[in-house]
Amino acid sequence: MKLEDLDVKDKTVLVRVDFNVPVDEDGQVTDATRIEKAAPTIRYLLEHGAAVVLMSHLGRPQQEKLEDGTVDKEAFTLAPVITTLEDHVGCQVQFVEDTIGEQAKAAVQQLESGQVLLLENTRFYAGEEKGDQDLAKAMAELADIYVNDAFGTAHREHASTATVAKFFPADKKSFGFLMGAELDGADRLLNNPARPVTAIVGGAKVSDKILLLEKLLDFADNIIIGGAMAYTFSLAQGGKVGNSLVERNKTDNALALLKKAEEKGTRIYLPVDTVVGKEFSNETPSDVVAAGEIGDEWQGLDIGPKSVELFKEVIARSKSILWNGPMGVFEMKNFAKGTNAIAEAVADATKNNGAYSLIGGGDSVSAINQAGLADQVSFVSTGGGAMLELLEGKELPGIKAIRA
Repeated sequence: MKLEDLDVKDKTVLVRVDFNVPVDEDGQVTDATRIEKAAPTIRYLLEHGAAVVLMSHLGRPQQEKLEDGTVDKEAFTLAPVITTLEDHVGCQVQFVEDTIGEQAKAAVQQLESGQVLLLENTRFYAGEEKGDQDLAKAMAELADIYVNDAFGTAHREHASTATVAKFFPADKKSFGFLMGAELDGADRLLNNPARPVTAIVGGAKVSDKILLLEKLLDFADNIIIGGAMAYTFSLAQGGKVGNSLVERNKTDNALALLKKAEEKGTRIYLPVDTVVGKEFSNETPSDVVAAGEIGDEWQGLDIGPKSVELFKEVIARSKSILWNGPMGVFEMKNFAKGTNAIAEAVADATKNNGAYSLIGGGDSVSAINQAGLADQVSFVSTGGGAMLELLEGKELPGIKAIRA
């Protein structure tokens, strides 16, 4: 059921959002993207007369406990997001220092239509990440309707993302606008995309992207491979990779992917040159060498200028583009040129060629933001792991629970 089809007037609506955002030492949110993206769903519910109860996780409190074995509630509290959230939803946000229990119940009961209440970090309860039934039931008892708008956690079968939805009938639960947009974006690429389709895949490890690459072979016309994972392909083809980050035990997988691509008629583009450095540092001496010719004392840190031009030509001809993973160590200014150039090429193809461009979460989002081009592509996903699994063809627990 769509959000617009729910009768929310004078109802209490429990919304799972993803406010797992970076917070600095002064308690200030340093990247409000996820809060900004969740705001339209919250505003819609308020405008249609609902009392809105928000729940989210923040960080990994169960894995980073204090010496006495208790959860560090000061370090992982959601309280710092309140000010930023208020700016985006345009009203006061109440806060309660628990997720369930009498204190939370009392706060919800006092909530009126048009008001917002933020519950404390769901992961303060160990049962959250275990998908605990009792915890989920207690969450469900707080509200009349459940809305999941936390795409970034849709691949987790947690109490607040999947189990809780089972306590609501089909006409009392739905996706929020952000979740709907994420699903539409992936669907547009996976089903009936405008062609040619180009997938740009980067990052450190082939092992992290094997399933994605195999899925891409089914629908992509071109696959551009960059980042450290390109060195595993280079090694597999007999190239010299020096001290580059490489998965020596995945060369067979790389060769198998290249063979499958040839059989399916999918073009795989690998870097033809590489920017190398002596050390993993922004200040390290650097050079440009041909792909597969990296000296023993050097390591690859970015794609080279010839690779940039090759990849830009492919992207410019594309009508559908998926970007998942940077081309190099873009966090270092001296080795960000390749990634920034790809960001510009994707934005140019979107603007000048009418291409549909999906930035598939994770480091790609950081890269497009760093380049200042997030508003010049079609869609920027808020969920790295979730989008990756969705594109791999997996059924995500958070999505399945709403559709059940």
